[in-house]
Amino acid sequence: MVRVRYAPSPTGRPHIGNLRSALMAWCFARHHGGRFLLRIEDTDTARYVEGSVEAIYDSLEWLGMNWDEGPVVGGPCGPYFQSERLDIYPDFAERMIVSGDAYRCFCPKERLDEVRAGQQARKEPPMYDRHCRNLPASQIERLAESGIPSVVRLAVPLEGATTYRDAIHGEVTFENGTLDDIVLMKSDGYPTYNFANVVDDHLMKITHVIRGEEFIPSTPKHILVYRALGLEPPIFAHVPMVKAPDGSKLSKRYGATTLQEFRNEGYLPETMFNFMALLGWSPGTDEELLSREEIVRRFSLEGISKSAAIFNKDKLNWMNGEYIRALSVSGLTDRCLPFLKAVGLVSEEAQASRNYIESVIALTQERLRTLNQIAEFADFFFTETVAFDEKAVQKWFRHDYVPEALRRVRERFTALEPFSTEAVEAAARLVAEEMGLENASKIIHPLRVALSGRTVGPGLFEMTAVLGRERCVKRLDSAVGMLS
Repeated sequence: MVRVRYAPSPTGRPHIGNLRSALMAWCFARHHGGRFLLRIEDTDTARYVEGSVEAIYDSLEWLGMNWDEGPVVGGPCGPYFQSERLDIYPDFAERMIVSGDAYRCFCPKERLDEVRAGQQARKEPPMYDRHCRNLPASQIERLAESGIPSVVRLAVPLEGATTYRDAIHGEVTFENGTLDDIVLMKSDGYPTYNFANVVDDHLMKITHVIRGEEFIPSTPKHILVYRALGLEPPIFAHVPMVKAPDGSKLSKRYGATTLQEFRNEGYLPETMFNFMALLGWSPGTDEELLSREEIVRRFSLEGISKSAAIFNKDKLNWMNGEYIRALSVSGLTDRCLPFLKAVGLVSEEAQASRNYIESVIALTQERLRTLNQIAEFADFFFTETVAFDEKAVQKWFRHDYVPEALRRVRERFTALEPFSTEAVEAAARLVAEEMGLENASKIIHPLRVALSGRTVGPGLFEMTAVLGRERCVKRLDSAVGMLS
């Protein structure tokens, strides 16, 4: 059975890049009827950020990426926090020491810093100089008995090369001379990422490791650990990086990069799943709007590109708009309500009726690209008074006929029955005709400004009908008073 895992470190909120790798692993597992595991790699205590674990859970759940084994749900290979597995790793390290594939290093930090500084001065790559690699057993015993702290290092072969086959990049080879004798176990008894990762993937029966290509340089070291322990490594698939439009590393400069920020901006989980899946993977066609089920059905490692994926915010906005328009009005209202409440336009007690809110949402649905735009596009529907755009006032309220036109419209609206889209349109056009205005736009534009405070928005007559007689009459009174 296919078994894949997402193994984040709780050092901050999940980034769009590593979540994209998790998404590909999830799709691969679902396509093959396999298992998707969540493992929290929390052995780097210095970098731990409070709330990160909860953010990881929340991000996966929001995207609809349930895990089959891991924290909360349990499973046969637990525990799924590495910090709860500390008794497992020393035995594996000891096996490697006995076989000569690892050794104890007693070098203090001061010596390591000195060695590194010398290498940097000579413009050499920083690597451990293997000072402790061939210490006599008697000296190792004496140092250990004296209480000097030690770490366990990987004894990289001094000659030859390490090769592995990547499901995406093909055969990958590293000369052993370029590989460092990395630390496997720290002096505090905690394993490093490179060691715990291998041991846990083995014990959790992981068949495929799908992760970002930034881990390619680590993979030969992992292969050497697998070989030293006599274990069969999983299949590795390193997915391309996600880059900014100019080819640089994705950063704040090109918009939000954590999933939480995208959520706060009002992107839908359906959109993010679809968009992230297409960052470096192709379904084999030019189709861009694909359901979760369709992505899973078509997913394969062969469809993953070797080239970097480009993060295109314009494409994301277009895609989100498409998903928004595909929602029912009721469904979109449910999604928009938190954004309206966040800015105080709708109270928790929902002072405005559900029917009224849905009518407003229906008018703005075509224009929305993100859910947080609802406050910008529809604020005037929920306020007692209108906040006038000064440019709109200067452009449309400066004409002499406007006060009289608004007064006449106000009178007709007061007596209008029913107060429907068709009725308000007929009333406005009749006023334009009575006043001898050459076309109805002469009254339509000032009327829009009087009712909404702006020059653009939903269809004027549909907007007027939704606002209702009482609001419209009050706003027309206010506008006429301002112009008097």
